[in-house]
Amino acid sequence: MPETAGPAAATDIRKCLALVLDTDDLVEALRLAQELEPWFSVAKVGLELFSAEGPEAVSALAERGWRVFLDVKLHDIPTTVNKASRALGALGASYLTMHASGGVAMLRAGVEGLAQGAERAGLAPPVSLAVTVLTSDGDAPPHILGKRVATALEAGCGGIVCAAADVREAKLLAPRLVAVVPGIRPAGSDTHDQARAATPEAALAAGADLLVVGRAVTAAPDRTAAAAALVAGLTAAG
Repeated sequence: MPETAGPAAATDIRKCLALVLDTDDLVEALRLAQELEPWFSVAKVGLELFSAEGPEAVSALAERGWRVFLDVKLHDIPTTVNKASRALGALGASYLTMHASGGVAMLRAGVEGLAQGAERAGLAPPVSLAVTVLTSDGDAPPHILGKRVATALEAGCGGIVCAAADVREAKLLAPRLVAVVPGIRPAGSDTHDQARAATPEAALAAGADLLVVGRAVTAAPDRTAAAAALVAGLTAAG
């Protein structure tokens, strides 16, 4: 950890950072996780890695002490989502995403299945995250956010996934929900396919609880330097 960040402050920031492991190779994912562990405490396993490696991607990271953010965005009929989330709840992930657009019944089925799966495996209940509006969607009508936050709240979700620009409104509507923000890009960097990207400082200032960081660090020429700069910037801003 960089000395300029200050040990206690840097540790607090680390708890707010999720590292995106977008690869189809578990060996590569574990190598990246080990390299960047001093700056991140959560590992995001998305569709690419989970499709290639399956449950082992979750268990391998959890066994190494990571909180795993399983980002598979479930969206189907309630029965199917319930059964799938029950199976996923037993894997040891700390977070699981489902599309809020699936409605209250679907989300509630997912929340219940996730809790049941974790309980049967003797694990702490994971946090169900309702995806509100994708950060790649720049054309969503303004009223959608409030409707989907309300849906997540009614269904019993523990958190939401939203753009940094939506955090303040979401927190006003549901202050107890964990706000997870993807699309994090340092100032001046390429936003790639993110229509609503934000700097890490802006996202944290808006009230985000967990920042999801990918290519800004993993595609940097010097990954450890990029991670250290990210934490140092957040610590200074705080």
